[in-house]
Amino acid sequence: MPMNRRQFLFIFSSISFFRTTIIDAQSKYSETVAVLKRVYSREIQAYLNYLSYAEKAKLENYPGLAYFFYSFAIAELVHARNFKQVLSVLGVPGWDPSKPGVKVFSTKVNLKSALDFEMADIEQNYPQFVEEAKPEAHEGALRNLNWAWETEKQHHDLIQKMQSGTGIFFGILAKRMEQPPLKFFICQTCGSTVTELPDQVCPICGSPVSVYLEVERQK
Repeated sequence: MPMNRRQFLFIFSSISFFRTTIIDAQSKYSETVAVLKRVYSREIQAYLNYLSYAEKAKLENYPGLAYFFYSFAIAELVHARNFKQVLSVLGVPGWDPSKPGVKVFSTKVNLKSALDFEMADIEQNYPQFVEEAKPEAHEGALRNLNWAWETEKQHHDLIQKMQSGTGIFFGILAKRMEQPPLKFFICQTCGSTVTELPDQVCPICGSPVSVYLEVERQK
């Protein structure tokens, strides 16, 4: 049945209103959108880095370190998903940056690169991202930026804890990762990364502990 004039005008006005709302959101939160694009790109870079590091660790017969890197990759993917969802709310759906290149070296060097990457996020990138987004006060963007920032601190602490006591002896570190084998749990709301489940709620986002998923070891 063909549309009558009233139906047509209603659909047209709805589309126009939706489009205007998106344009208004992009205009009102232009700096926030720019920040989210940059941080989303960085999270995708981290995700691809950790996936590649995990594959390299498997090839070098370091299954514990492979699991370690893969767990971090899952957390970074949660961050990327969150930022992409906020971009969609702000009228930038389906946005994807060009795929970044990944440099892979030995597992020993990759571990040092991971520590440097996390330190840069903690001390430079996320403080800057939050500061740039603050004036526009988009609640969802700021919430997810702070969640990701706190998770990067967890990652950095886990790497440092793993390295403590090993000095320059990488072989000792690799063996430590196997005995006993570690388990990693990722909060599916914010990406929080822990080796033991919290008692009740996620320490970062406050979600119930039931939202944590254990990362399975890859074969």
